[in-house]
Amino acid sequence: MSPKMRKILLHICCAPCLTYTLKKLRNNKFKVEGYFYNPNIHGFLEYKKRLIYLLKYSKKVKLPLSVSREDYDNGLRKYFEFIGDHKDDRCPICYWIRLEETAKLAKKKKIKFFSTTLLISPYQDQELLKKIGGSIAKKYKLKFYYDDFKKGYRESRRMAKKEGLYMQKYCGCIFSEFEKYERCGVKAKR
Repeated sequence: MSPKMRKILLHICCAPCLTYTLKKLRNNKFKVEGYFYNPNIHGFLEYKKRLIYLLKYSKKVKLPLSVSREDYDNGLRKYFEFIGDHKDDRCPICYWIRLEETAKLAKKKKIKFFSTTLLISPYQDQELLKKIGGSIAKKYKLKFYYDDFKKGYRESRRMAKKEGLYMQKYCGCIFSEFEKYERCGVKAKR
C-alpha cells in the first residue's frame, strides 16, 4: 500500500450504491474495505437479493467485504426494537444503527476512516448522515469521511445497469416499501 493511501471501512447498503462510491473513493486514494450491515431491510428475499448481488460485484471489483454475522431474523428484531413507536423518526435511528456498527468494526480492524454508500442517495438526508457520522466518529475516536457522492447518483445507476445489478425500488425498511406502494395508489386494507 502506497504511503499516501488511507484505509477506509465503507458501510454498503447495496451494490448499485457501491459502484460510483467505490470508484470515487479509490480515485481519492483510499484503500477500501466494505461492510454489509443492514438490519432494516424488510423481506428476507429482498435482503438476500441485495447481498447476493453485492457479493458478486465485490468479487468482480476485488473489494474485501465483511458481512454482519448477525442472522437476518435477529438483525430485523433489533431494528424494530430500536424503532419502537418512532416510525416517523426511523431514518435517523436507522442511520445511527448502521453507522455505529460500521464504526465498531473499523475500530476493531484499526481502520481510522469510515463512511457509507448512503451518501450517494438523493433520497437520504445528507446533512443528518454527516452529523450522525461525525458524532459516532468522536465516540470511537475515528474519522467519518463525508463526500457529496450524490453528484454521481445517475452515473451509479448507469454503472449498475451495465453490470446487471439488482436495483431495488425502495430504501429497504417495511415502512419505505409501504410508502412506495401508497405513492403508486395502492391502498392497504385496514
